[in-house]
Amino acid sequence: QSQLVESGGGLVQPGGSLTLSCAASGFTLDHYAIGWFRQAPGKEREGVSCISNSDGSTYYTDSVKGRFTISRDNAKNTVYLQMNSLKPEDTAVYYCARGPLTSYSNCYLYTESSGYGMDYWGKGTLVTVSS
Repeated sequence: QSQLVESGGGLVQPGGSLTLSCAASGFTLDHYAIGWFRQAPGKEREGVSCISNSDGSTYYTDSVKGRFTISRDNAKNTVYLQMNSLKPEDTAVYYCARGPLTSYSNCYLYTESSGYGMDYWGKGTLVTVSS
């Protein structure tokens, strides 16, 4: 059974850093695109970043470009989201999700549609940015 489990959330001061992990089980991670999404209280879910299955190319939504970095460790079947220069508006529950099985991943679509086509989701990890 395919499963995704996020970890690494917590409380951090503005300007601080956190690294989130998304551990996959039941499938081979690098066969699929993996996306990170977030949902702040009272707001709709939004896409944050994505890493493709084919060439490992990455995509970031504008609000996190230059601050967040997505990466993948195939040996550990885990995707990471390194978050630097955190702002209070980054506060949200962060979810990772798996894209469809396809030879061509469309990370732009998965991210900017806030998760269209993603078939498995983790339960999320809370990130709070506050002084």
